[in-house]
Amino acid sequence: MDPDTAFSLPSLLCEEDESSLNEVKLKVFLPKSEDDRYIRTLIESESKSNDYGCVCVCDDDNSRNWFKCARLDAINWILSTREILGFHFRTAYLSLTYFDRFISRRFIDKGKEWAIQLLSIACLSLAAKMEEQIVPSLSHYKAQGYNFESSVIQRMELMVLTTLEWKMCCVTPFSYLHHFFSKICDECDCDEFLVSKAIEHIIDFSKEINSMDQKPSVVAIASVLLACDDQLTRNELEYKIGLVSTIHSLDEEHVYQCYNLLKEIETKKNNTPCSINTFSLSKTHRTPSSIGIKRKLTYNVFEQNCISRRL
Repeated sequence: MDPDTAFSLPSLLCEEDESSLNEVKLKVFLPKSEDDRYIRTLIESESKSNDYGCVCVCDDDNSRNWFKCARLDAINWILSTREILGFHFRTAYLSLTYFDRFISRRFIDKGKEWAIQLLSIACLSLAAKMEEQIVPSLSHYKAQGYNFESSVIQRMELMVLTTLEWKMCCVTPFSYLHHFFSKICDECDCDEFLVSKAIEHIIDFSKEINSMDQKPSVVAIASVLLACDDQLTRNELEYKIGLVSTIHSLDEEHVYQCYNLLKEIETKKNNTPCSINTFSLSKTHRTPSSIGIKRKLTYNVFEQNCISRRL
């Protein structure tokens, strides 16, 4: 058996403690002082993570373009399946976080669309188990053009778990939305429409940029700022950030970059809604030195033993 797909009983034990599990639970009705303390804990956990800013860029243009299209297809599948199964948006974003973290550690050969699809199913299934109260069976995840048996999906789930070292409690931008809206907008100004706009900006960001490019807190506050006002000057934006940064440490430069990037995505989407645009934050593309060598993903066991057929 391929060592990358072999799992012993000890390897199935999750190494995260209770404190790490509490970090990502959305606490909406906390007293203000405790809410501030909770958000500070989330931001500190981001700073300790080795994932953010560690995005691998393919040297080969053809491979890079193929993967960009394959990733966008995966995102669209995740979002459409989220709607069909009634999952929260944060579940979809969490699954994409798993997807991007996995890809930062392993290669998937160009042309293996089935592997991308199988990975998407495994990531969404794992995210649902983390976030949703009611989790559907694996047979409910319908792939695009492929038919994967439940046992095959389970094997892929185990590969994702071991690759991510069982660290499945990830902070997402959705953990910050309520807090940032309460700091930046008056209660009378913060309505369902603005929250929906912020969520839309977060999803748009995930389609264009690897979720490991920017910390969730940066994406969250940039999305909230743009939802409230899309004409902020640099000084006005820094003032708004200061309303939050008096308590929490946020990188103003990255927030400013992300705000303008989201604004550019919004403008292009309005002008050419059917196009696929390419954006990059040059300062956030770094060589991942802390997560080790990126290994090639070997799917030999899957290809030989799993029953997956092209429809």
